[in-house]
Amino acid sequence: MKEYDLIVIGSGSAMNLVDPMLQQNPRMRVAVIDKDEPGGICLTRGCIPSKILMYPAELVRVIEEAKELGVEAEFKGADFAKIMARMRRLIDADIDSIRSGLSNSENIDYYHDPAEFVAPYALKVSGSTITAKTIFLCLGSQPVIPAIKGLEGAGYLTSDTVFRLKRLPSSMAIVGGGYIAAEFGHFFSAMGAKVTVIGRNPQFLPDEEPEVSALAKSVLGRHMDIVVNHEVREAEKLPGGKKRLRAFDRASGEERVFEAEEVMIASGRGPTTGLLHPERGGIRTTAAGWIEVNDYLETSQPGVWALGDADGKYLFKHVANYESQVVYYNAVLKRRVKADYHAVPSAVFTYPEVASVGLREKEAAAKFGEGDILIGFYRYENTAKGEAMNVKGYFVKVIVERNTLRILGAHIVGPYASVMIQEIINLMYTEKQDARPLMDSMHIHPSMTEVVDRAFSSLMEPSQYHHMMEHGHSDAQED
Repeated sequence: MKEYDLIVIGSGSAMNLVDPMLQQNPRMRVAVIDKDEPGGICLTRGCIPSKILMYPAELVRVIEEAKELGVEAEFKGADFAKIMARMRRLIDADIDSIRSGLSNSENIDYYHDPAEFVAPYALKVSGSTITAKTIFLCLGSQPVIPAIKGLEGAGYLTSDTVFRLKRLPSSMAIVGGGYIAAEFGHFFSAMGAKVTVIGRNPQFLPDEEPEVSALAKSVLGRHMDIVVNHEVREAEKLPGGKKRLRAFDRASGEERVFEAEEVMIASGRGPTTGLLHPERGGIRTTAAGWIEVNDYLETSQPGVWALGDADGKYLFKHVANYESQVVYYNAVLKRRVKADYHAVPSAVFTYPEVASVGLREKEAAAKFGEGDILIGFYRYENTAKGEAMNVKGYFVKVIVERNTLRILGAHIVGPYASVMIQEIINLMYTEKQDARPLMDSMHIHPSMTEVVDRAFSSLMEPSQYHHMMEHGHSDAQED
């Protein structure tokens, strides 16, 4: 049995802890275990490669709209093979760099194999048993594959395997209606494929505000078919190579048939704890299979900590990075710092972009009471910059506590949403979490950030907001 000071399972955000720990103790012995390519899901098959693909798709849509501004640009098509090759080249270079660093470190033994607990604080990996009193679990997640009859025989792609494509399918059916389905639908449709997105939820992008989702669906729906409230139950491969899906309307029961050259499953991600057997290590899991942690991210076994996708809380890289800081404070510095999720941001990198942070309106009303919240709203097009860009319909919505102006949530749909929301996020991490610094500060004119400023300057009762939305009233045009 080989003894270590620290065992790390996963080479993603948990590695944020290893370097500072080695700086504190240069003699420390660390085992890093990852059955997949090093770097974590975000780098190898998640947010980074997908965003490398999303940017060319964004350019396609910008070029298509340029004519409305008087710019006569000819779009000759996208080189799918070149775009995919560039993505793989960039990602592979980073993976190789991380692999080299792990393999050549004097302090680290790198195991590129699956691991499983055999006892508390003891794991079997690469035919050996290793042990440590401190263990970090950063296991990542895996695609959830729904029970669809005939799916395995028909064949399918996932968000893990889609990056291996070298040829653009002529058509693609994407099963799922969340951000993964939206982003890949955007990408493949911009590349020239005929895309159908089939979501089980009645709302496209179900984690977003209904009015945000409705606008995103309307704009994205110009380039692909988006079907909601349908459950795919059967799949089959047809003569000639096409694939057929049978789906049923969850309200009426009516059957619909979809055919495409490729099928992609994008119906969410689930835990990978089955391979690890955490129960043998005295580590409890939730009913869904995620690692159970307390407010300090420690598991039921003292000295064993979980972060990132492993705990199943928020499957975002920025959350995993944040949780690595919490684990560092608690496991290494021996402080007692609770993980705080009051302002977890997210973005959907489609065209238009969607970004959100904090509570949705219904959640805020349920938690604080509808009479104790105010809604702020402003449209891009009613600013000088929005008018210059010729954008229509896009908006910023904010939710604040009435008496304190504490920011409870914010939701943006439109160009640069992921950038514009950041000044709101930053305020939500200040002591008072209120909007006054934003409302009292200068915003460059004309710029997109003025939309955010004016949303906070147009606070209204929730009832007034809904009356405005229902009757299509617009904000006052800028002078």
